Amino acid sequence: MGSENNEQKAALTLSNLRQARYLLHYLKPHAWKFLLALGCIMLSAFSTSLFPFLLGKMIDAAMPGAATPAQLSPWNIPLGQWIRTVSWSLNTILLLVFVQLSLQTLFSYGRIYLLTEVGEKVVARLRTDVYACILSKPMSFFAERRVGELTSRLAADLSLIQDTVSFTLAELLRGVFTLVIGLVFIFIISFKLALVMLSVVPLLAVLAVVFGLRIRRMARKVQDHLADSNTIVQETLSGIAVVKSFTGERAAIRRYRQSILRAAVTAINNARFRGAFVSFMIFSVFGTIAVVIWYGVNLIQQGELSIGLLIMFVIFSVFVGGTFAGFAEMFSQLQKTLGATQQVRHLLFSGGEIELSEPDESVQPSWKLKGAVRFDNVSFTYPSRPEVPVLRHISFELRPGERVALVGPSGAGKSTIAALLLRFYDPDSGTIIFDGRNARTFPLHQLRRQIALVPQDVILFGGTIYENIAMGNEQATAQQIEEAARFAHAHEFIERFPQGYQTVVGERGMKLSGGQRQRIAIARAILKDPVILILDEATSSLDSESEWLVQEALERLMQNRTSLVIAHRLSTVRHANRILVLDKGMLVEAGTHEELMSLPHGLYRRMVEIQAEEVG
Repeated sequence: MGSENNEQKAALTLSNLRQARYLLHYLKPHAWKFLLALGCIMLSAFSTSLFPFLLGKMIDAAMPGAATPAQLSPWNIPLGQWIRTVSWSLNTILLLVFVQLSLQTLFSYGRIYLLTEVGEKVVARLRTDVYACILSKPMSFFAERRVGELTSRLAADLSLIQDTVSFTLAELLRGVFTLVIGLVFIFIISFKLALVMLSVVPLLAVLAVVFGLRIRRMARKVQDHLADSNTIVQETLSGIAVVKSFTGERAAIRRYRQSILRAAVTAINNARFRGAFVSFMIFSVFGTIAVVIWYGVNLIQQGELSIGLLIMFVIFSVFVGGTFAGFAEMFSQLQKTLGATQQVRHLLFSGGEIELSEPDESVQPSWKLKGAVRFDNVSFTYPSRPEVPVLRHISFELRPGERVALVGPSGAGKSTIAALLLRFYDPDSGTIIFDGRNARTFPLHQLRRQIALVPQDVILFGGTIYENIAMGNEQATAQQIEEAARFAHAHEFIERFPQGYQTVVGERGMKLSGGQRQRIAIARAILKDPVILILDEATSSLDSESEWLVQEALERLMQNRTSLVIAHRLSTVRHANRILVLDKGMLVEAGTHEELMSLPHGLYRRMVEIQAEEVG
């Protein structure tokens, strides 16, 4: 298994760049700051380029008797003549150096601050839009994607875009400006030296790109092997009881050792390659500098160059060479960013119905439910498993205020019926009808605001108890939230916490017991005041005391509401108005507890008897 965090790259083509243009929509509100940052980048590159010029003039000023060459290049341009002939005193040049450094400092601060501010604000808005877009997708979208993939889009991909906007783009533009200015200066200083230098630098730059790609590929292989090793550790420690019970410690150690050795061998090979490359580059770079200086000294002896101009040329050459070398990494970073933007763009603009309600959207009178529900010949398969039918020609009816239990073996389709009621999915065939109207005609949030789900595995979010209950009704007052908690038998234990309703429940509510989480979920449902209530095995995993409290709270909650109770413990559904029995996606029995128990070979009766034997 390879690492799942390898960055996706995209070629720097016009088509891919055009696809990334949607980022300009996020950049537009900050356009003037971005343009000001670009100005700072240009001025920073120019002011940096003045340093070698001033340093060369300082050397010439220290040698007043040195010859000044009459011709610098084939082009006898005014700028070249000025660079050659201008002279200042040492004190004046030192003053100009500090002026140049001050300006460079100012422009560098401006470009870093402005681009960071623009990048942070752009990505903050982009993160919010991507998160909202993910939440607004239908359930079929989540069935086809892993949580890790979606969180990666929010974390890794957007961080990559942020780094590019805030840092890589600035460095790329600064490199381009520095390269252009540096090339202009070295050709003005000495055309002959420039040809000598440029005959070697492009070759070194190409070798740096080729070797760099190879080194990065090998480094990714090392990361893949380490990811395999981490997977082995995670699997082993998560299943340590199984490892111990089968005395599998040595086998696990052997697997881990083999994976680590593969990573070590790859890293060693990479080190050989990297060492050879670094050694070659050191030899080549310093050899080139030596050749340039040797040739420059010859030009000095011939009166074509001054010592100051040679120093100026060497420093500009270092600028140009360093910029060439940096381009490879910057282009690689841009490719990763294009890959990330394509992933994010696909997420933002992929198909699927948007399910995001307005903050103050309330139930309109025309969509108000009375609680009548009918399944009419409903069949369904999940989009991720189209070959496996989950429901087959299901038909039943719930009358307003009626309490109906849904029972059956695991995998019979009970929870799927709850998902269809909430319109997480729509049936493949057949119709779901609310109060005589097709469910598809209802606006999603008008329907869902009138249905409450209390699941078996309650999910609480990492905020406070108050915030978790208030999710049922964001406009609720503190008094209404407390009343809902009292109704759900939750107020008593909440008040025992030092922070009361402001107690932070921890990730997924792990600081609370199962019974406490269930009662908070019931309070949340009570606050919602639903017309239709779905209880999905809400008491199956509780101890006796917690079950009694939760069951009493549920009894209160179900009063005067259409309730669909999905139950595993059949003793909890004896008093339902009707019991529907599912098996292999089909409705096989329906009736009261007494009617179903009177069937000599009925599935419900067999399940009750089996559970009675287990209890006995």
